[in-house]
Formats: sequence, C-alpha cells, structure tokens
Amino acid sequence: MANTTTDHETIRNWVHERGGVPATVESTADSDEGIGILRIDFPHGGRNDTLSTISWDNFFNKFEESNLAFLHEDKTAGGELSRFCKFIDREQE
Repeated sequence: MANTTTDHETIRNWVHERGGVPATVESTADSDEGIGILRIDFPHGGRNDTLSTISWDNFFNKFEESNLAFLHEDKTAGGELSRFCKFIDREQE
C-alpha cells in the first residue's frame, strides 16, 4: 500500500531507513548550479552514475518549488522493507 506525504521529516526518515540519499539527475539541471529532476539514490543497490547527491536543504527547496508530493511504500507485498518511491504533483495527492 502506497502513502503520500509532503512532510520533510517523514521523507527524510523514510530515505534514511533505507540507506538512500537525496539526488538530482545531472542532465536535467538548468545550469551548473541548478537542481534538476529529484530522485532518491540508493548507493548500496547499484550506483546510478547519472545521479548527483545533493543536500537535504537543496532537495527540499526544489521539492517545494516544484510543488511535489512523495509517494512511497513502506513494505513490499512480501513484508520486506520497500524502496519504492516516486515524486508526483501535489494536485495528484
């Protein structure tokens, strides 16, 4: 069952519990200093070289600016800790 939140602490805790870090897709940034499409990177699950780790402050600034919500799953159907997540428009929430 998927849950949706915009609460920064809930998002940060969910990501930390799964060993993830806030990231951006490098090729989608507007400029050298810009933040592109947001992702959560799970380095221990196979590093994605197109992602760059960013600070939580930069992550949440872009999250709010883009009017996003965080759709995530706590457990898989088999009861394991799930890493399923994606960002959706808050209007879809």
